[in-house]
Amino acid sequence: MIPSSFPPAEEIARLSASMFLEIEAVHLNAAEPFIHASGLPSPTYIDCRKLISFPRIRATLMDFLTVTIMRNAGFEAFDVIAGGETAGIPFSAFVAERMALPMAYVRKKPKGYGRNARIEGVVNEGDRVLLVEDLTTDGGSKLSFVDAIRETGASCGHTAVIFYYDIFPETRQVLGDHGIQLHHLCTWWDILAVAKEQGRFDAATLDGVEAYLNDPRGWQDAHK
Repeated sequence: MIPSSFPPAEEIARLSASMFLEIEAVHLNAAEPFIHASGLPSPTYIDCRKLISFPRIRATLMDFLTVTIMRNAGFEAFDVIAGGETAGIPFSAFVAERMALPMAYVRKKPKGYGRNARIEGVVNEGDRVLLVEDLTTDGGSKLSFVDAIRETGASCGHTAVIFYYDIFPETRQVLGDHGIQLHHLCTWWDILAVAKEQGRFDAATLDGVEAYLNDPRGWQDAHK
């Protein structure tokens, strides 16, 4: 794999957003908001897990994610690729295969006892581990997975995701304070730009989504 043969980051973001839209993994509804697990409303929902059913798009996005990791972190920066249970498992396996590295995954809750109770696979003390996930919103779930990896005596200072919300300004600060660098392919801003360009969704829906992206907390307060 030669990074220079791949598009620049801006083009990767645009192409990735277009693929999400093509397979209808993006759902927008400003009139009847979705309710996230947090209980907060949102006019946006993206289903990254749907990617595994589209081999050509899946392969392209995994190539993009691998080259993004190599460009940003280095070619020999990691010893193990770890996925977070459950959504991160298939994507971590695809990336590990491309990077010719061992793969493990991190459980949400421990199974058994000891410092490796949340790890399935082999992670050794001193290993440099990359956490791969499908997406991140505010970065909170990544902290727990990274902590579990570090408890083994391994290091984990990078996480790579296919999709990053990029609407909560504190996300990078939270991750940075925890010593984690974030790598991603595309964001809601990329989805919005490509949706407008391709004429997907009606103007009222796109306007509502844009209002949410510009002020998510305010939008949520107004739609509780």
